[in-house]
Amino acid sequence: MDNNEINSAGEVQYQEAIKRIQSEGYETLGLMTSWAWQDDPKRLAFTLARYKFVAKMLANSNSVLEVGCSDAFASRIVRQEVKNLTAIDFDRSFIEDAKSRNNSKWSIDFKLHDMLQGPVSGTFDGLYSLDVLEHIKKDDELTFIKNAMTPLTKHGVAVIGMPSLNSQPYASAQSKLGHINCKQQSEFKDLMLKFFHNVFMFSMNDEVVHTGYHAMAHYHIALCCGKK
Repeated sequence: MDNNEINSAGEVQYQEAIKRIQSEGYETLGLMTSWAWQDDPKRLAFTLARYKFVAKMLANSNSVLEVGCSDAFASRIVRQEVKNLTAIDFDRSFIEDAKSRNNSKWSIDFKLHDMLQGPVSGTFDGLYSLDVLEHIKKDDELTFIKNAMTPLTKHGVAVIGMPSLNSQPYASAQSKLGHINCKQQSEFKDLMLKFFHNVFMFSMNDEVVHTGYHAMAHYHIALCCGKK
């Protein structure tokens, strides 16, 4: 579409959008979000809802760490609510993709880092990790969480989300390949209580976060505070 075609949208309320597109171009999806949009478009709604929940829980935090950002397409939702966001992933392809789409208005500090090799440098008063823990071998989960939580301040807040064990019969074939450590909600809570004095559990079905019957939930979210 050239500028003449863009300018054909003549209503007043669209002019700001037209000027922005002309000067900055169209935004693009990331590696995983592009695949989701092609394969199962509604899945983006679920992802964005999870990031919105995190954003509201960590709103006004000074410095936040995302552990396992993937293509970081939805990370901007959190960045909108916090002052500084650092996003890490162990996969170079994801970090390079995310850096290529970084936006100065919602600037994010992207770093290549394997959490099983050690903690991230710096100090953070907020931390979140969505759809990551289920990919970590059970034998490695304590190391992973310990390293992840090391830079979190004493009064910092962590939000961890993962698919429920009950959801796995309905998961896609691609998801099942990587989902090696899904949990029941009670097991998930017990795990996080090893690292925090207070763990509040939420359930999620599609894009709806709730406190309903956990055995029927597709997704679990642990809101953790009071670091041990």
